[in-house]
Amino acid sequence: MSAVPASSFDPVKIGIVSVSDRASTGVYEDKGLPALKDWLARALKNPITFEPRLIPDEQARISQTLIELVDAGCSLVLTTGGTGPALRDVTPEATLAVAHKEMPGFGEQMRQISLRFVPTAILSRQVAVIRDRTLILNLPGQPKAIAETLEGLKHADGSQAVPGIFAAVPYCIDLIGGPYLQTDDEVCKAFRPKSALRPPAD
Repeated sequence: MSAVPASSFDPVKIGIVSVSDRASTGVYEDKGLPALKDWLARALKNPITFEPRLIPDEQARISQTLIELVDAGCSLVLTTGGTGPALRDVTPEATLAVAHKEMPGFGEQMRQISLRFVPTAILSRQVAVIRDRTLILNLPGQPKAIAETLEGLKHADGSQAVPGIFAAVPYCIDLIGGPYLQTDDEVCKAFRPKSALRPPAD
């Protein structure tokens, strides 16, 4: 059976934002943007246009960047970094400041996944919000944790042990009027009610 060409799927524009004082000034190499881009390219069958941003931990700058990405037509915006309790960690505040709706379930599930590995996961303050027709998600700062929270945890036989948050993202974007996101089930199987499923492309 031949693979379905990417042109059969809706194109999607995704904003990816790495929030880091030191990486944004070149003190060290940013690993957040490559990790986000790599995972999304593997997980989605849609043609993706990425809008990457590397910015410092400044609340007004983060909020401004999120608004710009929404206004630029991004259906999904993912941030990484700046979600802990340190004084410079202000990504959640900046995200909530631009929100039209809060989606607390995403942050709750991210912390549940991370708690499987470290007790300090309760210090994470990731939030998720909707602004206009865009879903904005705060993710952890480490590439390994980014993949774990998006993808979830699997048993040795490959079956899902703990669902990742991305399984709910495509249907959420359906509900707010965005493009139909098609995931690669090997990476992350999206969940939709039967009434929301689109027939497979020929």
